[in-house]
Amino acid sequence: MTSSSSPTITSTGIGSGIDINGLVSKLMTVESLPLTQLATKEATFQGQITALGSLKGALSSFQTAMSGMSTAAQFNAVNATPADATVLTATAFSTAAAGSYSVNVSALAQAQSLEAAGQTNSTSAIGTGASTTVSFQFGSLSGSTFTQDTSQAGGSVTIDSSNNSLQGIRDAINNANIGVTASIVNDGSANPYRLVLTSTKTGANSVMNITVSGDTTLQNLLAYNPAATPPSSSPNPPVQTTAAQNAAFTVNGVSITSASNTVATAIPGVTMNLLKQGASTTLAVARNTSAVQKAASDFVSAYNSLSSTLNSLSSYDATTSTAGPLLGDPTVLNIESQLSNTLNTPLAGLSGSLTNLTQIGITLQKDGTMALDSTVLNSAISSNLAGITGLFASMGQSTDSLVSYVSGSANTQPGSYAVNVTHLATQGSSAGQSAAGLTIDSSNNTLNLTIDGTLATVTLANATYASAADLAAQIQAATNANATFSNNGIGVTVTADGSGKITIASNSYGSASSVQVAGIGAANLGTQLATAGTDVAGTIGGFAAGGSGQFLTGATGSPSEGLQLQITGGATGSRGTVNFSYGYAYNLNNLMTSLLSSSGPIAAETTGINSSITDLDSQRTALNARLAIVQANYLAQFNAMDSLVATMKSTGDFLTQQLANLPSLSTK
Repeated sequence: MTSSSSPTITSTGIGSGIDINGLVSKLMTVESLPLTQLATKEATFQGQITALGSLKGALSSFQTAMSGMSTAAQFNAVNATPADATVLTATAFSTAAAGSYSVNVSALAQAQSLEAAGQTNSTSAIGTGASTTVSFQFGSLSGSTFTQDTSQAGGSVTIDSSNNSLQGIRDAINNANIGVTASIVNDGSANPYRLVLTSTKTGANSVMNITVSGDTTLQNLLAYNPAATPPSSSPNPPVQTTAAQNAAFTVNGVSITSASNTVATAIPGVTMNLLKQGASTTLAVARNTSAVQKAASDFVSAYNSLSSTLNSLSSYDATTSTAGPLLGDPTVLNIESQLSNTLNTPLAGLSGSLTNLTQIGITLQKDGTMALDSTVLNSAISSNLAGITGLFASMGQSTDSLVSYVSGSANTQPGSYAVNVTHLATQGSSAGQSAAGLTIDSSNNTLNLTIDGTLATVTLANATYASAADLAAQIQAATNANATFSNNGIGVTVTADGSGKITIASNSYGSASSVQVAGIGAANLGTQLATAGTDVAGTIGGFAAGGSGQFLTGATGSPSEGLQLQITGGATGSRGTVNFSYGYAYNLNNLMTSLLSSSGPIAAETTGINSSITDLDSQRTALNARLAIVQANYLAQFNAMDSLVATMKSTGDFLTQQLANLPSLSTK
């Protein structure tokens, strides 16, 4: 706020004896009353801006609460609760079916560990230092037969004079990232330092087969053939300290084995982490009704908090005779009206019986607040939990299990949309046109693969594979383990047909899906026929939809604009319907976005008030200039009067003196 004061008054009224300072000052106080009025107006405007800031903060907090309820995830939460959490823990996803499951764990999955012969220290050289190759394979052991699991890539390390100590061997193995972890333990014996090798994967298919080519001392220390007794010709071969084994358990009496203690397939939608063997427990899977209760309660609390702020800013307190800074404010009235309209409008597009909040116990009171009837809510949860989700969040429901609702947009209109698929998405692939060679060695063990536009070199394990299926498994494992691909979310599925031809297919779908094979190993797989992937095509609600991979999206300008569906399989033709709706939380969240936008009513009113304050500053500047002139005029007038009075007084004094000097007249 710009401030000013009248010019300093310096006249003292010497001639007249009048207090010109005081007189002009009092006159200017009256003249300056418009300045006080301007200051009062500005204080009112500033108070309104502060109040609008408080309102904006309240709307923002309300939007945060509504945003958390705008998607179905919070309402579809499922709990998986074990009776004994020392036996297992579990996580359930929204697709899990409610039920009670009896789980008996007879064995936990283990990773194989081998302990090499002890050494006097961990830093001394072992052997001659000649270049030696230590190779690791993984597989299963049945009696005296080892069967390699070609889906586990394995690998080899080179040991020479630069790293032929226990520490050097340990570091070489760990740095190679080939599925084995090496460590050194001290058992306190005469030769206390022992190299311990542990498979990074658990399960019966992770038995290690270690071959050593080169230095004899290293062969005796590390070579391990799990199918032989003893496992090598060494007098002190590695000793198995922990056997590789699968987890074994039952679910409701059905026997299941798993290579991992983390089991995601035994109960659909539930991931179990097995913790204790030789123990049983019951796993209860149920919808998380407390999350729904909390969401409803949070919805009411958030609304009442906003209502309280609106009331305090715009009401009149008769007791104290004070009005809120936004009393009668059109923006507040507009916001209150839009909130009321949003909450009182039944939702469109819902397929169930629940269409408004009163049906679940949420009602508006006469004082503008909300109330929640927990009895009504709990009854609705018991009878129609899925329907409650639609009252709050945006959601889509498909009648076809292979047509999944993904998302909608602000432009998607609520309603029921027929889905028709004219073409299913396909994967890019490269297929060998002749049987693949089964012997892989240094002349053909690398492939330069370009998958979905990303190039990387894949090295295969040298071996003579028993079948094309085994070679396909090795190609798939080595490719999917490649960091360039895995870091970009790229993967492949590799298959072999009955004639030995191998096909490499990208795991992605659509026109961006492709596989190209090159490198010294390409010829071994036969002449390649590459086929690019194709996008899904079809209509949503009778309008041609955009296709990208498996995703079909409603076209711009159509009622289904922005509605995205995933078509994961099935046939072409009619694929049922998808019902799409917006819930109250979603609608309120969008309303808050509109109200809080830079073009919204709060921003517009704030801009208007700031403009008014700027106008007040202009008025104040003009008024100060006028007051300066008025004051100058007053001073000029009073000073002139004072000068005149002084002159007249001087003349009077002179005349008085002259008259006093005249001779006295006497009457005779």
